[in-house]
Amino acid sequence: MRGSDIVASLAPQDVRRRMEETLRANASRPLFTGVAQEAPEVLPHVYSSSMVQGGSLSQFGTKYARPLGTTTHDYEEYEEIIIPPAKVVPPRKSERLILVNELDDLARGSFPGYSSLNRIQSIIYSTAYESNENILLMELILQGKTDVAMLTILRVLNQHRLPISPSSPLHASIDRNAFQIIYVAPMKALASEIVRKLGKRLKWLSIQVKELTGMEILSDTCIACDMQLTKSEIAETQVIVTTPEKWDVVTRKPTGEGELASKLKLLIIDEVHLLNEERGAVIETIVARTLRQVESSQSVIRIVGLSATLPNYLDVAEFLHVSRYKGLFFFDSSFRPVPLEQHFIGVRGKPGSTRSKTNLDRVTYEKVSELVQQGHQVMVFVHARKETVKAAQALKDAATIDGTLEDYNCEEHPQWTFFRRNIGDSRNKEMKQLFDLGFGIHHAGMLRSDRNMMERMFEARAIKVLCCTATLAWGVNLPAHAVVIKGTQLYDSAKGSFVDLSVLDVLQVFGRAGRPGLETSGEGYICTTEDKLVHYVDAITSQNPIESRFISGIENALNAEIALGTVTNADEGVRWLGYTYLYVRMRKSPFLYGQFFGVLFYRMSRDDVADDPGLGQKRNFLVMTAARRLASVGMINLTDKTSAFSITDLGRIAARYYIRYASIEVFNKEFKPKMTEADALSMLSMSTEFDQIQVRESEMKELELLMKKVPCDVKGGTDTSQGKVNILLQSYISRLPVEDFALVSDSAYAAQNGGRIARALLDIAISRKWASVAAVFMGITKAIEKRLWPFDEPLRQFDLKAEIIYGLENSREEYSPAELASMTPAELGNLVRLNERHGQALRNAARQFPTVTMASSLRPLGSNVLKIAVSVTRNFDWNVKVHDSGEPFWLWVEDHEGFEILQFAHLLLREPTNSLDVNFVVSIPTDIPPPYFIIRFVSDRWMGAEDELHVSLDGLVMPAPSDSHTPRLDLPFLSRSSLRLPVLEDLYSARLHDFNAIQTQVFWSLINSSMNVLVSAPVSSGKSLMGHLAIWTTLLLHPRSLVLFIVPNRTLAAQSLLDFRAVSNALDVGIESSSGEGCFSPCRTSTIRVITPSGLLEAVDQHNLHHANYPSLVVCDNLEQLDATYELSISLLRHTTQNHPTRYVGLSTSLNDPTDIASWLGVDPMALHSFRPTDRDQSLTITYQTFTIPHSAALFKSMSKPAYMAIKSVPSRESAIIFVPSRSHCRTVAQELITQCVLNTETERGFLPEFVPSLYIEDSSARLQDPTLVDFVTRGVGIFHSGMSKADRNLILELFAEGVVRVLLAPRDACWMLPVRAGAVVVMGTQYIHLERDGSGPQLRDYSLVDVVQMQSRAVRHDAPGHFFLFCQAEVRDTFSKFLAEGLPLESELLDSPVFEKWYKERRRDGSIRNKQDAVQALSFTLLARRLVSNPVYYDMEAGSQNEVLSRIVDRLDESIL
Repeated sequence: MRGSDIVASLAPQDVRRRMEETLRANASRPLFTGVAQEAPEVLPHVYSSSMVQGGSLSQFGTKYARPLGTTTHDYEEYEEIIIPPAKVVPPRKSERLILVNELDDLARGSFPGYSSLNRIQSIIYSTAYESNENILLMELILQGKTDVAMLTILRVLNQHRLPISPSSPLHASIDRNAFQIIYVAPMKALASEIVRKLGKRLKWLSIQVKELTGMEILSDTCIACDMQLTKSEIAETQVIVTTPEKWDVVTRKPTGEGELASKLKLLIIDEVHLLNEERGAVIETIVARTLRQVESSQSVIRIVGLSATLPNYLDVAEFLHVSRYKGLFFFDSSFRPVPLEQHFIGVRGKPGSTRSKTNLDRVTYEKVSELVQQGHQVMVFVHARKETVKAAQALKDAATIDGTLEDYNCEEHPQWTFFRRNIGDSRNKEMKQLFDLGFGIHHAGMLRSDRNMMERMFEARAIKVLCCTATLAWGVNLPAHAVVIKGTQLYDSAKGSFVDLSVLDVLQVFGRAGRPGLETSGEGYICTTEDKLVHYVDAITSQNPIESRFISGIENALNAEIALGTVTNADEGVRWLGYTYLYVRMRKSPFLYGQFFGVLFYRMSRDDVADDPGLGQKRNFLVMTAARRLASVGMINLTDKTSAFSITDLGRIAARYYIRYASIEVFNKEFKPKMTEADALSMLSMSTEFDQIQVRESEMKELELLMKKVPCDVKGGTDTSQGKVNILLQSYISRLPVEDFALVSDSAYAAQNGGRIARALLDIAISRKWASVAAVFMGITKAIEKRLWPFDEPLRQFDLKAEIIYGLENSREEYSPAELASMTPAELGNLVRLNERHGQALRNAARQFPTVTMASSLRPLGSNVLKIAVSVTRNFDWNVKVHDSGEPFWLWVEDHEGFEILQFAHLLLREPTNSLDVNFVVSIPTDIPPPYFIIRFVSDRWMGAEDELHVSLDGLVMPAPSDSHTPRLDLPFLSRSSLRLPVLEDLYSARLHDFNAIQTQVFWSLINSSMNVLVSAPVSSGKSLMGHLAIWTTLLLHPRSLVLFIVPNRTLAAQSLLDFRAVSNALDVGIESSSGEGCFSPCRTSTIRVITPSGLLEAVDQHNLHHANYPSLVVCDNLEQLDATYELSISLLRHTTQNHPTRYVGLSTSLNDPTDIASWLGVDPMALHSFRPTDRDQSLTITYQTFTIPHSAALFKSMSKPAYMAIKSVPSRESAIIFVPSRSHCRTVAQELITQCVLNTETERGFLPEFVPSLYIEDSSARLQDPTLVDFVTRGVGIFHSGMSKADRNLILELFAEGVVRVLLAPRDACWMLPVRAGAVVVMGTQYIHLERDGSGPQLRDYSLVDVVQMQSRAVRHDAPGHFFLFCQAEVRDTFSKFLAEGLPLESELLDSPVFEKWYKERRRDGSIRNKQDAVQALSFTLLARRLVSNPVYYDMEAGSQNEVLSRIVDRLDESIL
């Protein structure tokens, strides 16, 4: 509805008219209709003494009535509401307690010390342990739910048991690698307690239980913060206890920690009622993601929700996909083992005023005094450590004035003297003084021994009143008759302000009231301000329905899903919202959620709800509004026409580092390419994550003192929250002491989040290729993580004694760690004015400090493209304790001004790796080249571990621009009859009607002349066919001739033999495969000999060639794959046949400069045909999609959705080929693609076309020798690689040709043996893992350009357009796009080859090369001789004539021999 319509509908006359219509309708309605109302639904597991089953609200009310018997009392100082204990629900006839000895071995051993399960556990036992039903357990008492969680955990263990011998221990039967269980606890303190409890109970089964709660995110290889786990620790842990926020972070990552989600079998969410609080949006996010994972992976993930009682529990059950008849369990306070009387007290006076505080002290004393006089023990809960002593002192003072102090005295206790003696050993003065008066204190800041002593004394009733913080309620099971919560305001460092005590804490504290087995009742008091009284009464008695808070964080949640690839358009976003609690509540209360959404208004009328019961329009509105906001700040790309979403680098960084959308808005305004440390810290402090931190008057003095001590200027000073955050961050790094309690909390919060946000800003700077600011944020990030400034001594990062560091920092000269490492222990001892032992410790640290040596060489690849080959060599001693499994670092090339990052790489040094080789490809301006580049090495973890290398471009000689490309002429196509050889025309009549444009243009040179020819043309342009025709023409016109056909490898040789034999019989031409020996033997008939370069080298290297049968024609195919052996063999053949009329024809894909290749083959410029890749006749669309995720399982997980979309972009009957790095990737990617297809088509057929009968696919699958391929083939997906049997390969190709297999997956190396083409070809990643034979560890390598071009050729078809999709790392996109558009670079590899060195040594040894002149003459026939002149820098040579540079090469070779 438009805004004008809304205003019109609120006009007075319209309002009056609607009221009159309603009154008339009500007046005409009978008072009694005689129609019975439908009885409320009775659910089997809802146990309540006061609430109506079903949890639905009344028609006109928004809350339930308070429990029966509730009374309200008004006093001058306060108002008190008393709720009596609930009546006990009697056991049902079917109820009985489950005895532990009735359980099986697995369960019985996990309940040590138990004789039976309690009533609630017994009721839920069969569902929890004997089924996989999702469960929602709601109980007000908050007791024993850990045992219910234990039952569901044991269910998972029981389902993953393997058969073992009877003599083996039970734990040996559990397959611990097959599952993982996640327990989501609301806070770190509770998580630690859960880990302790579960770990102790499951230890006998060798089950690992660990905590994962740290929120700082460093890198995939470096995890270093509180309660974090390494990747190996995660893999070895079966039960992980985490927080909602951390689990959200984990599941945003497809691998690493995110691999947890793939093995997940059970997700336990504690305190589900937090949905109603601000953090509820996170719970909705993780549940929705889990439910979608269940759907997408077709796996079983059980969800168990544990909660306090809720009025609208049916809504929560629906959200968690819990059956209301099987998995929903509701137990109210009537199930408490000790009935609880609840007192809600609202003190009068303005909150925070003196009157309010005085009344709070007074009412607390009155209630405690009454209870003590009745002989009861009392726990008084306060919300700060210092307040425990203050509260106890206030009670003591009030009792002294009242004359009732003796009531608290416990000296008559039989053990009082014993305890008095024990407490004398404590150094806590307040604790000693208070004990004598019958008071105790307890908080987490006390010594563990003192806390234990207080717990023992209170349990023994040697203390009447214990003043404590809520940590006692969470961490220790120490009950009392009565608990009193004094005040409900506590400081929340996460929000930087005072907040209300959570309902969760109140329930936990009330759970400590009453002593089971010792008392028949308990009392709980909560003393709050008058304005909060109703809030706590309603919350504790479950009168208000819990609502969704999801809209408040919808932009952040949507961005995370788009980054994961689970939401790629508006329709998927609508479906995603359907899994949230927001959707459940919107359907139940549509008008409540038909309100302002940010700056937009979406009003929902009754007709809207009736017309759209699924709220599709409302959900679409929410998704598109959030998407437009994300697009406006550059976090996603949004295509309005199709409502398609794709993530940007900025959005991916925000999702990974848990950065809010609002913070990205701030960063976009403030981020500049050049910033000082002060600017960077100022921007970081503006992050909305710190919005909660407020400036308080009481802190100003201390903040001003701190500001004077910190090194960087603080913008805004102490008057703004940003200035305060800035000061606290700098103080934290500088290790300055902070006194104020609230400031300490704020400082911890700022530091915890500052490191994470700084990491995000670092990644943003690198993604924008801003070199200067990236270096700044690299320093700030490590400064926060290490609490060390860049100007501090870097060896502080080691655990060295303080006197060593002091001596080092106060030495006369400043030494780098590398310089210290080169000194002797004695020298170092003298340097720090200590002994040699201290010097040795310092030397060990210096030698372990990460340092490297960098070297570079320049390799021009064209007139304006330069490859910088960088070698990084490790120069430090490896220590696993110090360096863990690897040292991550950044390596980048920046311009000489230090302004722009031209290329970058994130690498990992491992212990076996001594050096890493990295290639950077950069563009060189042709007008004014820069004087130098800077290569920068920066450790990702170590402050001060960085280095730079200046790469001078002085004297750099780049190759001249090539002008040898042949323009494609607009000629009429020649017909097949142009061959003028009827026999050939007949043989090719089925394959050839007319020659295409390129074939027509090269026809005369190849067919009608005897010139040497080089054809460099796009892939699949028909050049191979022209080469074959040139061969047949030669053999038909010159009988008994010999033709050599040279191909780079055996795979291509085998394919060429098949092609030639298809024609040879009709022409009476012999086809032979030559291995070298007999290559030049006489021929009885016209013969084609197919040979590889290694075979040819063996043949031409023989010494008896003067009587050889030299070939009439030599065809060099696939010259783009020219290696040292190929070049040397052709060069020697050219040298050998220089006096014989042998014709040479070279064929290659498009090259960026084929001039020297042509010269090497003796090709006249008229016979050089060099076409650009864009000159092809066929239609080919090239699409690039870049990724910033490192090479890992996460990368391929994130590529699966785009790959599926690429497949879907071609017509449904078209096929697709997917190239992946290795064989192992074939199956995982195939499964991902099938999953994507099933999700989007909602059919089990996957990619299998509808026209394929089931019987046919069954018969075809039965022919497969590898049964594991059946599941893929039956869903239209095939796998092809050399490791498969030949029969399976042929069958897969047959099914692909028939259209049965629509998607074919092949590893990188199979591109040369794959004989089929497809409408879409997708290259998923352009990097692969290479294992060195020397055992130095795996190395990440890039695909060669030649391989990528060959993969591209599989998309080029003559009868239909093709689509080529290249998924690659962002930094290599420009390189691939340039060379795929302009042609491949080709250089000689002779100098780096042992083959060439070996050949030269042998020729020198046998006298074939007698002197330098002979050597120069022999080398003059190589491509190397020509490239040394055209591109000398590539070979580390100075420019000169051919004889000059060859002379230098010969000198270098002779030196190596000597």
